[in-house]
Amino acid sequence: MTPTSGNVEKDNKRITTGWTFYDWANSVYPLVITSSIFPIYWGSITKEINPTDMVDFLGFQVPGSSLLTYAISAAFLLIALVSPFLTSLADYSGRKKLFLQIFCYIGAASCAGLYFFTKDTLTMSTFIFIAATVGFSGSIVFYNSYLPEISSEEKFDSLSARGFSMGYIGSVLLLVICLGIIMGPHIAGGPEGVALFGMSTGMATRLSFLLTGIWWVGFAQIPFFTLPPDKGRPADAPVSKDGWLLNGFRELGKVWDQLKQLPNLKRFLLAYFTYNMGVQTVMYVATIFGDKVLKLDSTSLIVTILLLQIVGILGAWLFAKLSDRIGNTRALSWAVFIWMLICIAGYYVQAGWSFFALAAVIGLTMGAVQSLSRSTYSKIIPENTPNNAAFFSFFDVVEKLGIVIGTLSFGLIGQITGSMRNSILSLIVFFILGLGFLLSLRGRKLRDEPAGGSVLPPPPASSVASTPLATR
Repeated sequence: MTPTSGNVEKDNKRITTGWTFYDWANSVYPLVITSSIFPIYWGSITKEINPTDMVDFLGFQVPGSSLLTYAISAAFLLIALVSPFLTSLADYSGRKKLFLQIFCYIGAASCAGLYFFTKDTLTMSTFIFIAATVGFSGSIVFYNSYLPEISSEEKFDSLSARGFSMGYIGSVLLLVICLGIIMGPHIAGGPEGVALFGMSTGMATRLSFLLTGIWWVGFAQIPFFTLPPDKGRPADAPVSKDGWLLNGFRELGKVWDQLKQLPNLKRFLLAYFTYNMGVQTVMYVATIFGDKVLKLDSTSLIVTILLLQIVGILGAWLFAKLSDRIGNTRALSWAVFIWMLICIAGYYVQAGWSFFALAAVIGLTMGAVQSLSRSTYSKIIPENTPNNAAFFSFFDVVEKLGIVIGTLSFGLIGQITGSMRNSILSLIVFFILGLGFLLSLRGRKLRDEPAGGSVLPPPPASSVASTPLATR
């Protein structure tokens, strides 16, 4: 008999395949917008406005490169503040898919809106970029929270890795299409500055932002169609006269109370907060490091980003297999240890083969850490909890706050010491702390069994409990 979660059949191929297609749909945002084409276009626009890179934003003179960083930080802070409330509200109302759709449409529409980004629309485009980042980050919370509902525990790792692999493949495919439109004619021997169909490279670049939004919202219809429909608030559930707003906070408070009784979950969140702080910082500054320190041209940077994505597919799959053999926390511990070595190598790396070799190792462990972290967390949160979205909001807040702190520390250390290489080396501290918290989980069952009874109401009679996996 196939395990069920409420009325949802677990390991249903149609549902799980549809779920992975949201990775395929939205992963074009972090690749095209966050990592590759958009930052390069942003830099060209700010230099066009002012060769010294100083631009006017709401009456303030700000370096163009710093403005982009501030916009990213603002978006992450905003989603970190509102996602716990929104996810608890989604759990309370029973409308998780609706919230997933809302954030998806906000993000995709904002990506498409970047088509209008020119030197005359910098301020408006900055806010559109923030909205796109909020849409992406917000939708991921609700998307991740489906994992323990649609999959049996023993398949968390493989399904999570499959989703990340789908994301890497889809995003690389769109990036290649966009690069073909922007750079294809020039690579074929045409004049510089002329893109496909005689467009300017600027217009072709803005067209890639429009295509990103269309790709995202278009392929998102697959999971929207296949994922279980929203059940709504149960008819027999008590209704407070205070309405949705305060009840959303109450749901979040219940999850917070449960966290106090879940020591393994707290240990893992501390581990994730520290090691992911280092991982995400490297991912966000890799392009800047290659540009400012190694003086790589835009072609080399694009090739590096493509290499990261392609190797990331292999890394997610390999570490999923490794976790089957040695357990989740051991596999994650090895990945974090490799990240420590990456930081040491990053201090000495130079342009050329050593940089591309380091990028390959980053790609191998980048997908592994992200995929295994998501699946491990799914194994640790209470089984059959009605608050999956709220639990994953904590996971998301931890990630977003880590990005803010990690990137801020990176920038401050580089500014104080005068070398971005010192910033890279300093990230080892985050990985050491993360590894220590992971090792504290060794020999324990991943899912807590608190004394004095369960912190959750008993699961429905129709559900089949899976055995909590122990770390090895």
